[in-house]
Amino acid sequence: MLKPQDLTKYERARIVGARALQLAMGAPPLVKTLDTISPVKLAQQELEKGVIPLFVVRAHN
Repeated sequence: MLKPQDLTKYERARIVGARALQLAMGAPPLVKTLDTISPVKLAQQELEKGVIPLFVVRAHN
């Protein structure tokens, strides 16, 4: 499993975007927050904690 620091900026953007869409559509958050924050910020927090249930498959030539 890749850690957040091992992802490229494009992989990070894709994962955060996909998870933010899930959150915006009503998916339950996987981290506790004290305030109401945007789905993008929440997805970024989830990525940093490593709890997002998404992964990256890299194709090798």
